[in-house]
Amino acid sequence: SDPRYGKSYLAKAVATEANNSTFFSVSSSHLVSKWLGESEKLVRNLFEMARNQKPSIIFIDEIDSLCSTRSDNENDATRRIKTEFLVQMQGVGNDTEGILVLGATNIPWVLDSAIRRRFEKRIYIPLPDEPARLHMFKLHIGNTPHTLSEDDFKQLAKRSDGFSGADISVLVRDALMQPVRKVQTATHFRRVRGPSRSDPNVIVDDLLTPCSPGSPGAIEMSWMDVPGEKLLEPTVTMSDMLLSLSTAKPTVNDADLGKLKKFMDDFGQEG
Repeated sequence: SDPRYGKSYLAKAVATEANNSTFFSVSSSHLVSKWLGESEKLVRNLFEMARNQKPSIIFIDEIDSLCSTRSDNENDATRRIKTEFLVQMQGVGNDTEGILVLGATNIPWVLDSAIRRRFEKRIYIPLPDEPARLHMFKLHIGNTPHTLSEDDFKQLAKRSDGFSGADISVLVRDALMQPVRKVQTATHFRRVRGPSRSDPNVIVDDLLTPCSPGSPGAIEMSWMDVPGEKLLEPTVTMSDMLLSLSTAKPTVNDADLGKLKKFMDDFGQEG
């Protein structure tokens, strides 16, 4: 599989390839309801809908939080969800025509062995390599105005070794908030030229953007004093990205990667 993409992308790719299939994508946290008995009903409904709209694909993200190994402190609710899940997967077995169940997890070794056996194939998706991370940074910044050069993107890719696609998404989202934070914490603003808020084709010279107190033309004011249509948010810069990178940590650690490798050696071909 293309290394640029992670688990959720793989699921979407499967759905796109099987273009006549109905795609159900759920996060396990959505299935775990605080209402007693509600979760099993959700699981049941999900499979029922999938059966009614065959061919279909059910993608369950973070399946570990639904189906981890039975432990003593496991509450009844979790046990019931798991049982319901097994019943439904069993049902899929009897009536497999046209239903594919995909589960994604970063910690497959915690999965209940009964559940694990229901999934016949196991696909290991490694962490993104450097070119893949470069692509992800660009993807997540998207159309947001920024001043990053190609070299900056290369730097970010180099310095984010061990980050997953989700980690990079969180990091970029944080960096994209930096201009907002600058606006909210600024004590001084200055007048600048820029596109009018009401008509981007018109250039006006009375927009206000945050600046340091010592900047030429600095006016002491807070963002509350700036009329909405006059505010020019700062562009995202490399230093915004680096600031977010300095506090970001990869969610998958080396120990987990070792366990993943061992899991694949042990169970990769099981079933």
